[in-house]
Amino acid sequence: MSQVRARTAVPAGAISRLRTQAHSLSPSLQQVSNHILRNADTVIHQTITEIANSAGVGEATITRLCRKLDFAGFHAFKIALAADVASREPRPTDTPGDLADQTARVTSQVKQTLDDTAQLLDAATIDRVAAALTRAPRVDLAGQGNSGLIAQLFSHRLMRLGITAVAYTDPHLAAVSASTLPKGSVVIGLSSSGSTIDTVQHLRLAQSHGHYTVAVTHRASSPITRYASTVLFTSTQEEPLTDAVLDTVSSQMLVLEMLYAAVLGRRPEAGAMLRVTAESVVDKKY
Repeated sequence: MSQVRARTAVPAGAISRLRTQAHSLSPSLQQVSNHILRNADTVIHQTITEIANSAGVGEATITRLCRKLDFAGFHAFKIALAADVASREPRPTDTPGDLADQTARVTSQVKQTLDDTAQLLDAATIDRVAAALTRAPRVDLAGQGNSGLIAQLFSHRLMRLGITAVAYTDPHLAAVSASTLPKGSVVIGLSSSGSTIDTVQHLRLAQSHGHYTVAVTHRASSPITRYASTVLFTSTQEEPLTDAVLDTVSSQMLVLEMLYAAVLGRRPEAGAMLRVTAESVVDKKY
């Protein structure tokens, strides 16, 4: 009769797993573990590239540590770590009756985000991307989650100027499109963290086919920037355990709106196209 060996219970939290398994880690994994334990508050906001650089190891070492701790990958580990940090230092919560205060706080925060994003805008970079979009036979946009929604909105904006633009949130369709784009096309990838696997892979594929690639991200040290001909920077980041995305969406939209304005100025026929596209949906409204 065969016996099933019971598996040793694994602590739920990231910090507890790091401490429990410290004795079994190799020197390089121990180096990363110590760095994370000392800087947990900072690490939860960093990309795998930034952690690797600050810990003095390669990205593969970070991944090995996450797997050694029985996490599916880096993102799963970071979510668990964020939960540990949140439970250690609970944040004050707003009461339902504080609508006015909440509105003022959120409004102020978004205003600050827009101001910070404006400081990151570079006219020469925006103009370079606008020039590429203006002459491109086709424009592909890719993004996941909230970034995917922004990609769809911007593709619609470009279409109204007569630019053939398609947004993809399905990574398989995005891959097929990137491999069949005509020469001179532009591919834009939106990822606030710069580490969204599907979007990074999409830009990498597009780059391998010789297309002009653009990354819209918050992180200068992130995987997506390796495959971008040009990077447009936003100013905010989403926290792992919150769904407060207004800052991220606002920042992305400001960058893309400035890019739209630059494209508009490069297309003399834009006014006529906007009129034609507006008239095309007249019968869709009462």
